[in-house]
Amino acid sequence: MRVVFAGGGVIALLTALKCVSTGHEVVIADQADIPFSGATSFDRHRVLRALHADDPATTAAAVAAHHAWIDLEHLLSTPFYEQVGALTALPAHAATAARELLTAAGSKAEVLGADELAAEFPHAGFVPGTGAIFESHAGVLLADRVLTACATRLRWHAKAELHPHRKVAGIDADRAEVRLADGETLRGDAVLVAAGPWSRDLLAPALSRELVLHRQTMLYCDVPPADAAAWAATPAITSLGSDGGAWLVPPVAGTPLKLSAASACRMVDEIGGATVPSWWREHLIDTFSTLIPGFRRDWLVDTRDCHYLARRSTLGPMLAVLGDRVLTYAACGGSSFKFAPLIARSLAARLTGADPVPTGLEPLDRPLARAAGVHPIRPALRGVS
Repeated sequence: MRVVFAGGGVIALLTALKCVSTGHEVVIADQADIPFSGATSFDRHRVLRALHADDPATTAAAVAAHHAWIDLEHLLSTPFYEQVGALTALPAHAATAARELLTAAGSKAEVLGADELAAEFPHAGFVPGTGAIFESHAGVLLADRVLTACATRLRWHAKAELHPHRKVAGIDADRAEVRLADGETLRGDAVLVAAGPWSRDLLAPALSRELVLHRQTMLYCDVPPADAAAWAATPAITSLGSDGGAWLVPPVAGTPLKLSAASACRMVDEIGGATVPSWWREHLIDTFSTLIPGFRRDWLVDTRDCHYLARRSTLGPMLAVLGDRVLTYAACGGSSFKFAPLIARSLAARLTGADPVPTGLEPLDRPLARAAGVHPIRPALRGVS
């Protein structure tokens, strides 16, 4: 089969790799470079952890993703998974339940009391009196390395065509065609629309309205030399226990310390420019000045805003079937990056007519297929309900 991809982020690239590995041809078009530094999936690092409280299926899927990333690292011969572990601040009773959940899913976890946490990570800024759960089968994905390795492998693959700087202007779901802004049409046996936050522009209004756009601000910092050893031994921290949902990614493999918070994520109407609004930068500086001992403004070396889509009803990703041979996957920030190998395996199977492999992820196993303008599918996408 010939599969055309609208977008060149992590979902498209990994799905394309899976397709060519089973003998299919792929064509990828993106508005900028492949990979595109302005895409949601492009960043210095992404956190990979398994814990999803009160959700055994998603926790088990995240454990599977951990192993899938290790396999992919070997396949691409590129080191991009720093297995430094992950810490999540939790009350004592919740931490115990989390450990049991992770153990049942096949992961390893340890409960740290407030005193242990404060003694071992005094520099990290946990709220006093907070305990945590530590996952050892977790860590940091070097996202830019992942994307570069995938694009490089595809660029030299005989069954792959990459078309950077070819913006997608429209999708013909009935003909499985991708119309480019320069007037050319790319035809395939199947199409995947995975254009990140720009996907809404390519979807029918009924689907587009189902998606909301989020914008998140992040700070990147150089830690003082005196603190470098402590930060180098710090796991990814998905929650510091603060009311604003502060989290951080430690400096690994030459990357800066990354700081952000749930409070710095907001819904917006349109994709904004590259410049971070000063109010949001100052909000995060104030947040971490009260959390991290010794944190100063001069630690800051860069700021970035990223955009991502989420389904309005669930605040998660959305998979939909259009026409006879078109899938659209609207990713959901770091969560979709974490699960990308599982998502790619499922999407590749659906696109090429193979038997879909259950992922344990609701949007992948039960896609949206009955919205206005979305029609029943034919065998090319069998298995999609």
